[in-house]
Amino acid sequence: MATETWTPARLPDLYGRTAVVTGASSGLGADTARALAGAGARVVLAVRDPAKGRAVADRIDGETEVRALDLGDLASVRAFAGAWTEPLDLLVNNAGIMAVPQGRTVDGFELQIGTNHLGHFALTNLLLPHIGGRVVTVSSGLARRGRIDLDDLNWERRSYRPWQAYSQSKLANLLFTLELQRRLEAAGSEVRALSAHPGVAATGLTRSMGRLRSGIVGLGTRLAGQRKPEYGALPTLYAATQDLPGGSYVGPGGRSGERPREEEPVAAGRDPEVARRLWDLSEKLTGVTFPG
Repeated sequence: MATETWTPARLPDLYGRTAVVTGASSGLGADTARALAGAGARVVLAVRDPAKGRAVADRIDGETEVRALDLGDLASVRAFAGAWTEPLDLLVNNAGIMAVPQGRTVDGFELQIGTNHLGHFALTNLLLPHIGGRVVTVSSGLARRGRIDLDDLNWERRSYRPWQAYSQSKLANLLFTLELQRRLEAAGSEVRALSAHPGVAATGLTRSMGRLRSGIVGLGTRLAGQRKPEYGALPTLYAATQDLPGGSYVGPGGRSGERPREEEPVAAGRDPEVARRLWDLSEKLTGVTFPG
């Protein structure tokens, strides 16, 4: 646990390491990519809009590459993973959407569970044969309000509620990490699966929420004292680089989130049976299986 201010300046030397950061064209993803590259890693910005990704990469001091990835389209996920031919030290599943109006991905999944969970589920499993280090998946404190409905994961029968759908997808991130770590250990793999959450951070996610709700969240951010997006990236960077066991969950500590620390996930995120059943359903929906 960090007991003092922990900044990207305290990252270890990552020279010779390769990292993929999804959703790195703005917000926490851009800050994560910038910090990893600044520590010497070669960072691949996996983004839906390559032009925006290149604009971010151009402002990063370090070795970067931009590749197209739309997590709401399994064909795009498969194309990204299929083109990957080199060792990968770190996969940061950062991309996400929050409290958006009801919609469907290209493959017919509810937008939030499809993008935040199922897209990353498929990407991770397809890339696993190349991964030699860690998978860090970014969840949210709102996972505590989530409930996994295995009979209606895609909101086909329930009345759609944006925040509940978001919370479900973030709880799914925790359960995915739990089951992924279990499978890695059972396979004798040294790869570690960890999760993190940014706390209250000002990010681009609020753009999709509408002016009123975005303003409310912005007010909460200011009251909480955590105004800088780079503080929100600290738990992800800590989980990605510090000596932590697989299955660890890292969140912000300190008044402004400047002291990342290990936390215990919400109880619903530690249920091994639900995690297993969600994994099985995710395999069925995506057609992607664990490679072990």
